[in-house]
Amino acid sequence: MARNYVQPGETLPLIAPRALASGDGFLVGGIFAIALTAAAAGAPVEGRRVGVFDGPKATGAWTPGQKLYWDNTAFNLTTTATNNVLVGAAVQAQASADTVGRALLTGQIAP
Repeated sequence: MARNYVQPGETLPLIAPRALASGDGFLVGGIFAIALTAAAAGAPVEGRRVGVFDGPKATGAWTPGQKLYWDNTAFNLTTTATNNVLVGAAVQAQASADTVGRALLTGQIAP
């Protein structure tokens, strides 16, 4: 292994941008993650960047594999790309009225 290797990067120590409950999605700069514990705004929190999670869902139906974006104003997952950050893809179909959706977070860095 390279001597400059630090860690895998799937989970990172970050600073909570707002009060977070365990399981809340959040954005720190270009990094989207799911809080693994509760944290006060400005406090350290471990954030998981990749994996399959159930998260808050905006109105609108999802199809498996459909790109999902994080709405950092409404704090939910959406299929709307405009003004939102690509975070992954839908794992399963979701009805428009569903308030929770299953998403594969792919760990890409937001532009």
